[in-house]
Amino acid sequence: MDRITRRGFALTGLAAAGMTAACGNGVGSNGANEIDARVDATLNYLYTNYPNTTDLRDKATGMLVMPVVTEAGFGVGGGYGRGALRVNDVTVDYYSATKGSFGFQIGAEQYAHVLFFMTEGALTEFRHSNGWAAGAGVEYVVANEGGNLSAETTNLLAPVIAVIFGQAGLKVGASLEGIKYTRIIP
Repeated sequence: MDRITRRGFALTGLAAAGMTAACGNGVGSNGANEIDARVDATLNYLYTNYPNTTDLRDKATGMLVMPVVTEAGFGVGGGYGRGALRVNDVTVDYYSATKGSFGFQIGAEQYAHVLFFMTEGALTEFRHSNGWAAGAGVEYVVANEGGNLSAETTNLLAPVIAVIFGQAGLKVGASLEGIKYTRIIP
């Protein structure tokens, strides 16, 4: 019998690790179909309950739809969700949203949100970034007393407009500050 050398053992280990890494990448799974179905349902809900958002859809060059983001915190908090980027009503990529926070907080909530990319430059920057974080350049559209979402003319000039809706849970306030979006293979 031959003796196994350290070099041979290391090369075998690297080859095995490379082969098993491809097993969990999502290729061939139905994760994409599940995300697309949730995105369709979320958009139907948004347009039915907040018809003014169709104006944003019509003017946007792309939309990132996150059907469910779940956040929880007790001092230290975090959140996660998965969604799809649509351009011309076609899914072009899938993304995850992760969020971490620290401070006085307690509770959990779920919500949906849509990022409307109003300029080609904002969409291109998002797609070519290696993990994009929502920050100061994002304008928010909020529900007023009547439950209608409305965007002021000044908001429509922003490169990215965020619509947060469908909040449920025991945590106060939903914000996209600090959320990082990363391209995934579902």
